[in-house]
Amino acid sequence: MTTEIQSGADLVALAGEFARREIAPLVAEYDRAEHIPRDLLDKMAVLGFFGGVVPVEEGGLGLDHVTFAALVEEVSKVCQIVGTLVSMPSGLVGAGIARFGTAEQKERWLRPLAEGRIFGGSAVTEPQSGSDVAGMRTTYRKDGDSFVLNGSKAWISNLDIADFFLSFATMDRSLRHRGVSAFIIPRDTPGLGLYPYENKLGFRPICTGEVVLDDVRLGRESLVGEEGRGFEVAMTAVERGRLGVAARSVGLAQSCMDEAVAYAQERHAFGHPIGEFQIVQSKITDMAVGVHTARLLVQDAARALDRGERARRLTSMAKMYASDVAFRTATDAMQIHGAYGVSSDYPVGRMFRDAKVLQIVEGSNDLHRALIGEMAVGIRAES
Repeated sequence: MTTEIQSGADLVALAGEFARREIAPLVAEYDRAEHIPRDLLDKMAVLGFFGGVVPVEEGGLGLDHVTFAALVEEVSKVCQIVGTLVSMPSGLVGAGIARFGTAEQKERWLRPLAEGRIFGGSAVTEPQSGSDVAGMRTTYRKDGDSFVLNGSKAWISNLDIADFFLSFATMDRSLRHRGVSAFIIPRDTPGLGLYPYENKLGFRPICTGEVVLDDVRLGRESLVGEEGRGFEVAMTAVERGRLGVAARSVGLAQSCMDEAVAYAQERHAFGHPIGEFQIVQSKITDMAVGVHTARLLVQDAARALDRGERARRLTSMAKMYASDVAFRTATDAMQIHGAYGVSSDYPVGRMFRDAKVLQIVEGSNDLHRALIGEMAVGIRAES
């Protein structure tokens, strides 16, 4: 970590400066190539950007969640995929290990993850059950002191760079969430198959695909938390992961608005900048209000996590609302750009593609609407 950084605000400012200087010139090319240069990630590791909320004594920065969300947003203004990687040690990949892992697991996996020396993946989603963790079909059985896992996961990230995967399996599907356990699976484990998807609509630079578990044998050292308590591990990771998605959505939406405003000021039609036309101003007004309110909701969820609360409802609200705002903002930015929006010379096309996917990852927004509604009427508990 550099000595110039004196506060969380300094770190967020440094992240923004780095993103504009180092990431912006490369993002269009690596989006086409579907691969983020590893040397770019190494530069970020030197500056400590992956440390997030992971405690300092465990290799992280020990940030509060509000500052962490602001950091993710700042990076995501330039590239929300890099924002994804910044969020993972504090969210989907690292949060469960930080809360439930043993000292040995934290030293072997969490510390290098937070320091950016290694990367990981979170293998939760399945082809049939999607984000329904309690309904997963991946199973495990005991064989002496070992656990043997069989099943498959879909749409899992970092297949190309992950050194390990935090995954989940059930001992008995009829037990639902009470049968789920969490495991760390090293990349070189026999029986672990990784099959990337190619030419995706959005999220192109992050290597995503199928993870197949074929008699994957793990020792007791791979079990995260207590056996049968894996659902708690997953929910800890998911809630913080949803905060990360919401922060990335705000960053992308802010960037779309900035691009739209700049274009509306320079593009002329009928002798006037198009920004003088009421229809364009109306779209930009909706962008400004949406981005601001989404950011406030993200901050509200982050403060709840800082208080030690589950924040199940607030993280669902933040994820759903912010990603909806991101897609509406990207859509209007495309409309303001007109034909130029589809040109690779302008970034709004790439952001439009990513914004659609943000509405789907970490639980589709239809799912979040159902969850929020059930909590509001008392069918589902908020914690």
